[in-house]
Amino acid sequence: MGIHGGGGSCRAVVDAAALLLLQLCCCIALTLAAAAATDVAGGEQQQVRAKYRDPKQPLNARVDDLLRRMTLAEKIGQMSQIDRENATAGVIRKYFIGSVLRGGGSVPAAGAPPEAWVEMVEEIQRAAVSSTRLGIPVMFGIDAVHGHGYVYKATVFPHNVGLGCTRDTELARKIGAAVALEVRATGIPFIFAPCLAVCRDPRWGRCYESFSEHPELVQNMTSIISGFQGEIPASGRLGAPYVAGQHNVAACAKHYVGDGGTTRGINENNTVATFHELLGIHMPPYYTAVIRGVSTIMVSYSSWNGVKMHANRFLVTDFLKTRLRFRGFVISDWLGLDRITNPEHANYLLSIKLGILAGIDMVMIPYRYTEFIDDLTLLVQNGTIPMSRIDDAVRRILRVKFTMGLFESPYADTSLVGELGKQKHGDLAREAVRKSLVLLKNGKPGAKPLLPLPKKPSYGGSVLVSGSHADDLGSQCGGWTITWQGQTGNNLTTGTTILDGIKRAVAPSTDVVYSENPDAGFVQQNKARFDYAIVVVGEPPYAETHGDNLNLTIPAPGPDVIRNVCDSIRCVVVLVSGRPLVVEPFIDGMDALVAAWLPGTEGQGVSDVLFGDYGFTGKLSRTWFRSVDQLPMNVGDAHYDPLFPFGFGLETQPSTY
Repeated sequence: MGIHGGGGSCRAVVDAAALLLLQLCCCIALTLAAAAATDVAGGEQQQVRAKYRDPKQPLNARVDDLLRRMTLAEKIGQMSQIDRENATAGVIRKYFIGSVLRGGGSVPAAGAPPEAWVEMVEEIQRAAVSSTRLGIPVMFGIDAVHGHGYVYKATVFPHNVGLGCTRDTELARKIGAAVALEVRATGIPFIFAPCLAVCRDPRWGRCYESFSEHPELVQNMTSIISGFQGEIPASGRLGAPYVAGQHNVAACAKHYVGDGGTTRGINENNTVATFHELLGIHMPPYYTAVIRGVSTIMVSYSSWNGVKMHANRFLVTDFLKTRLRFRGFVISDWLGLDRITNPEHANYLLSIKLGILAGIDMVMIPYRYTEFIDDLTLLVQNGTIPMSRIDDAVRRILRVKFTMGLFESPYADTSLVGELGKQKHGDLAREAVRKSLVLLKNGKPGAKPLLPLPKKPSYGGSVLVSGSHADDLGSQCGGWTITWQGQTGNNLTTGTTILDGIKRAVAPSTDVVYSENPDAGFVQQNKARFDYAIVVVGEPPYAETHGDNLNLTIPAPGPDVIRNVCDSIRCVVVLVSGRPLVVEPFIDGMDALVAAWLPGTEGQGVSDVLFGDYGFTGKLSRTWFRSVDQLPMNVGDAHYDPLFPFGFGLETQPSTY
């Protein structure tokens, strides 16, 4: 009995011990399962505890912590920028893509509202944040050359050539801030602007993207960067990348360096200059851009004395990064590495080697991203490109992403969707148009000035408006509007044409007659009806190489319209163009001549000044040549004989009636 009772007691002890062991095993299993679940979910709990996830940590500590956790594949992924059409969740998860751009004409849909853009961007961002091991947000970029131009109903501001004529740095800052809000309205935090080219030859198809031929004026207009990114606070560090918050965007100064000085203005060509000339003419805007905290700098397709900028280690690493102490990241242009060789992409392994060793940190590879990733991986693994170069590139990219607040706020602030095309921004663009107009002639010799025009004609009761550009919103916006090259016509986006503005400006009793291309017979038969005529002619939309032009004549039928109208009726010619054009053969027949540049969507700004609600104040931001045979010709040249010199511009006072 005692033995039987003692055996039962032992069994009870054993059973209790077994139960305790079972419970312990269950706890261990649950703990391991929880840890495994955390790993499967991308290490989310670990990331919360990680130093790089803590916004209270110093910037460099966050960068260091994240960088040491990254594999080579993750680092190279951060250096890759692909087109949004290829940025599927699977691609982002597999290749750890660091940046996506809207390029090649890709949009969510024709006429897409801002909400559709937000959803497109957020779908990409969710893939990066939720499905990759470290959850590093994607940096989505877009061209915003003169406003958020690719988006329907966005405010399109005057192109930079016109803004340079305003000489108004505060206006440029305000425009930058407005553009930033409109871009953020679509969920995008990064723009490829501003262009800081110093265009020395108007035959270049990108000359309208340049504020001026004068480096000091371009340098002054870098105030637009402070609008894009926000003003660096007094306690901030000058020269370090800076983005104020979700109402601002990371900017990209481009195209480093000398893109505006190529021979004969040929796009992507060679800039022949001494180092002293390069520093004195083309580099000054970048000095100021770096001080203003520009986040990124894009390298130019062009060459300097035969060396491709995408392969120029001296200018990218030794000068920009080391001498100027630029702390943001350097990005290639579209397929920029491919174009190091001729023919393009002939030796891609060599191109990657030259470009990355030159100091390019992020590479714009919209389509062939797998080839880039594989080849760069090979070059690192075989020792051709040291890991220190990769780490420098990724460190710079992460620094900008942390500075932008992407880790804390990777998704759009949907309360901003109403900022797109906001009336306040339209009013600002209209002000910019008014201030950008340059009055080149006002009255024939011995005659009274024609401008400002009377809103109510003194006799006849009618006004003639002619020319291809009077009622063409696409032409007055120019390139980089909805599409890369831009388009003619009034179905592109919303806005006010110059003709619309004229009709709104004149008195209700005034009859505005629009005849796009009147022949001489029509004008002669009806000249008694018209008190005066407004002729609006100019260039068709274009961008980059498509705009290179060795003749710079007013496109047909512009010259015939000028002759047919101005030979019979007092006329003002309004020239809508991205650069000065040959006007000397026609100018004697004009009563007045106005350079309107590419004014954007707010055509009423032109009529505001024509009819005297405001005076003309704009001054030429570039020299107006007589003949293309004089080109290149810039202010300060030994042989300087322009039709209108740099800085020229007649002024008028607002009308009192």
